[in-house]
Amino acid sequence: MTEFTPLASLFGGALIGLSAVLLMLWEGRIAGISGIAGRLLPPYRDSAFLSRLGFVIGLVAAPLAMMWIGGFSVSQTVSSNLPLMMGAGLLVGFGSVYGNGCTSGHGVCGLSRLSTRSIVATATFMATAIVTVFIIRHAF
Repeated sequence: MTEFTPLASLFGGALIGLSAVLLMLWEGRIAGISGIAGRLLPPYRDSAFLSRLGFVIGLVAAPLAMMWIGGFSVSQTVSSNLPLMMGAGLLVGFGSVYGNGCTSGHGVCGLSRLSTRSIVATATFMATAIVTVFIIRHAF
């Protein structure tokens, strides 16, 4: 079972929204994590490498800062089934490329811009997630 955390979730969502707004304001770019991370790899297309690197470092550093500053315990469970993880990674990567973005780009930035493509993509992400959780919880 998962824990119900409305205040932490609200605060986290507000920070995600703030970071998306600030990235749009300062860089004129959508905060799609797959695009930002993908453009850290060669060939480099523009001069925004350091801002992308800073964004990704912030993603990694945020939970560490929460642990250090707030004394919060941050835990994440990841499957030890390597073939499952490789398959899941390939499916997510393929889906991000095929769908022209990931959950952060479509779900956070696209929905706030009322993009039809993002509405369809996010509905697809959510329906797939609901079905996957249902199957995993009831079949295994």
